[in-house]
Amino acid sequence: MYLKRLSLINFKNYSEAELSFCNGVNCFTGSNGEGKTNLLDAIHYLSFCKSFFNPIDSQNIQHSAPFFLIQGVFDAEGTEEEIYCGLKRNQKKLFKRNKSEYGRLADHIGLFPVVMISPSDSDLINEGSESRRRFMDSVIAQFDRIYLDDLINYNKIVSQRNALLKKFAESGRFSNDSLDIWDLQLVDFAKRINVKRKKLIVELNPIFQHYYELISGGKEKVQLVYHSDLNFEDFDVVLKAAITKDRALQYTTVGTHKDDLELTINGHSVKKFGSQGQQKSYLIALKLAQFDQIKKIKNCLPILLLDDIHDKLDEVRVKQLMELVSGDHFGQIFITDTHAGRLPGIFTSKQDISFRQFSIAEGIVQNQEKELMDYE
Repeated sequence: MYLKRLSLINFKNYSEAELSFCNGVNCFTGSNGEGKTNLLDAIHYLSFCKSFFNPIDSQNIQHSAPFFLIQGVFDAEGTEEEIYCGLKRNQKKLFKRNKSEYGRLADHIGLFPVVMISPSDSDLINEGSESRRRFMDSVIAQFDRIYLDDLINYNKIVSQRNALLKKFAESGRFSNDSLDIWDLQLVDFAKRINVKRKKLIVELNPIFQHYYELISGGKEKVQLVYHSDLNFEDFDVVLKAAITKDRALQYTTVGTHKDDLELTINGHSVKKFGSQGQQKSYLIALKLAQFDQIKKIKNCLPILLLDDIHDKLDEVRVKQLMELVSGDHFGQIFITDTHAGRLPGIFTSKQDISFRQFSIAEGIVQNQEKELMDYE
């Protein structure tokens, strides 16, 4: 599977753009702020139905424009698949596959898997537990549709349970029976989510360690440790033990929506004890482990998006990474770089891999084709 063509109208800083890609390495070059990363984000939209960087869809419409449009044509084992994403201001986002509109966006997730490596991945280390839960969910959701449904349902029930706890506080009346209705459903969904997250981390750890050694050349031991309220006790017991606290705070204080990943290097927090280079290598290795996990389960090669890989990586590690991803273990790759001459030498010397480079300036792509499909 690979992306053959990408069309944009009014997306971020692009008024219009049409690009055709090779099935190997595609490189976007240009100065900072010209729009290289926005092209990667458009590809992410075609896979996840949303931006990697900005969850508010309307903010991805070019200033003063009435809509944005992203269209992509994938080659899926010789069959063309056309994906359409359009958003008009103050209207619902429209997503289509081969001109058929989705009833639920969740039904699209995982059909065209993508793995993004970006400087913003540092949030996994520096920000709160939500970003690390989002990472686990983004991995599993691309190969397990039932997991995504369970997650959606679990979050809905947590919201309804929270609303009930708030209602109890406002009315001064409490009903265990009313709460039990939600708790019974919550327990079932939480157990399934917990089992799959736990399995993911067990399977990721050895792959993660392998990639870290390849990229860094170091002997440090890196590890992911999964923390959950469900790891050591039945969730129904945990819920009942937390009811006094839940009533006082008026929200659900325990459950898989509080799960976290501990990121360690030689048994210590990578946030506190990892150098910038170690942290960057750590995050890249983690994303490559994600790539392998999706590849193994779906039996296909995800598209790999590499944004500003020179950020906080020395030239030796960058070259090691490029040598790694240019092997036949990986498929189509998109890379951004501020220096036009830096990457061609690595890839064009390899006769078995195709390479295409695009120069980006102020939202304009060199050699861009003018014909675009109309907004529907």
